[in-house]
Amino acid sequence: MATQSLSHLLRVALYARCSTLNHGQDPEMQLRELRQYCTRRGWQIVEEYVDAGVSGSKDSRPALNQMMADAHRRKFDAILVWKLDRFGRSLKHLVNALDELESLGIAFVSLTDNLDLSTPSGRLMFQIIGAMCQFERALIQERVRAGLQHAKAKGVRLGRPRAMVDTARVDALRASGISWRAISRETGIPRSTLFLALNGRPQNLQGSEAANN
Repeated sequence: MATQSLSHLLRVALYARCSTLNHGQDPEMQLRELRQYCTRRGWQIVEEYVDAGVSGSKDSRPALNQMMADAHRRKFDAILVWKLDRFGRSLKHLVNALDELESLGIAFVSLTDNLDLSTPSGRLMFQIIGAMCQFERALIQERVRAGLQHAKAKGVRLGRPRAMVDTARVDALRASGISWRAISRETGIPRSTLFLALNGRPQNLQGSEAANN
């Protein structure tokens, strides 16, 4: 992560999260261990960011968003979390966030994972995590392509399924004097689809449309 050693970094931000406040979950348990670790290392805690009762899968987390904004303002030199899954909502989000912090020169430490991205071994682990993320993305893309090719080979029509048009009903509605716009609302089928479904009459239908709107 950052090239300088964390022994020279004094300003540290703590981040804690728990998805629920039930069943004994309390962010204070995480923060207590993080504070003790900072005391042992001689680091100065400048801010504690806490998302309490917030799921890790949520795209938006108020405290995490604020911490990343403060990172851009260089309010601290390192971020300390209790565990990686408290910080990242997915492997992709984790890699992108750590990459963003690296570009800002901010170190990242996960206490229970024994991961310190200010050290050479920590930076190597980050590269491995990034490679895993790329590999996972490539596997998903390959499976999607293979699935599409298999579906095409079986004659499966891809894309949005065509709307089924009851032409007899449409003809009956038209015979009663209802406009094409009203028929579209009644059936829930776009007018263009109605025109295409009634073979051989698109021009006449479009002409009738203008007359009935």
